[in-house]
Amino acid sequence: MPLPELPPAVPLALFALFGAEWLLTQSRVRSLEDLPETAGDRVLPGTCLCIPARNEAAEVGPALDSWLAQDHPALRAVVVDDGSTDGTSEILAVRARAHPGRLRVIRNEGLPPGWLGKNHALSLAVAAPEARESEWLIFADADVHAEPGLLRRAFAYLEANPCDVLALIPAVDLGSFGERLALPIGSMGFLWLVPPRRVADPNSAFFCGVGACTFMRRAAYEAIGGHAADPMEAVDDMMLARRAKASGFKNRVACGGPDLHLRMYSGLWDLVRSMRKNALAFPLLSALAPLWILAILALFLSPVLLALFGWPLTGFALWLLWPAMVAEATQRITRRAVEPAWMLWPLVGPVLALGLAWAFLDRLRGVNHWRGREVKLRV
Repeated sequence: MPLPELPPAVPLALFALFGAEWLLTQSRVRSLEDLPETAGDRVLPGTCLCIPARNEAAEVGPALDSWLAQDHPALRAVVVDDGSTDGTSEILAVRARAHPGRLRVIRNEGLPPGWLGKNHALSLAVAAPEARESEWLIFADADVHAEPGLLRRAFAYLEANPCDVLALIPAVDLGSFGERLALPIGSMGFLWLVPPRRVADPNSAFFCGVGACTFMRRAAYEAIGGHAADPMEAVDDMMLARRAKASGFKNRVACGGPDLHLRMYSGLWDLVRSMRKNALAFPLLSALAPLWILAILALFLSPVLLALFGWPLTGFALWLLWPAMVAEATQRITRRAVEPAWMLWPLVGPVLALGLAWAFLDRLRGVNHWRGREVKLRV
């Protein structure tokens, strides 16, 4: 028995949605600023790099080396080894011996009640003498790599565009087929959520912090109570920026890639597991999780559904147009081409739906799970 044909209103609505998404993407891509190409030889302010590390043996060594090779004589780094069991401690110990006075490693064995691990680790890092004596703090993940001139260029940008919180969007290194398939959409989705011009507008409610790399004046961090003011916040980078902007501090976002880059996930399954931590951190997303899951499945599988329900050419056109739009956003941020795997983009829908469903089950259980540590959200 043949499937019924969809009414014309359905494909028309999908193309209208695509048109709105295309216009939105164009606006966001054109408003994202780059760091200056050259930065001169100005004296740079005292800066402390704060990194939380839990079981990061695969990346932390080369990533930390890249930061310690920065052209910034006043840079100091504090890495909090948050109960690692995979060799991270030994890697950090080697770096600490090689960089005395420039790198401090703090070993943390326990997590106090009422804290998420990353927030507690960063709070410990900011309490270190190197951070207390610095004008600027940089919050970075343990797997982020920075080319040698990145900090000098970032401070040149800050001199030309004064602010208190600067979020840098990194380029994403892609390894496995699953990463090449699923991750390009992240660049576009991020720009949809955080319009750069609106973030920089002090009268706008939009804000931006990026876990990979966010610069923050220490005075602003202390004024809003730091991580201790919201120790159970899973999206700490965004919420720090939100609280800072709400308190009158200036917030901006710029493109850090390709000089700032990281491999976010080691395969597709790692991406799914990571969604447990913060995919539903915002209350509205959590409350409507079943609807979000259905919407994601419907939108990503729309070319297939259109073909099955009587609109094969329309489905084919949509299948081709979407990757072109994503490619532009990805190339703008990473300066790298989208790989052919992205042409199979409808397969991403079930992957994201699985990650959201897993995160939703964790929320129903009242826990946050990350890197082998489960924390109760209600204490």
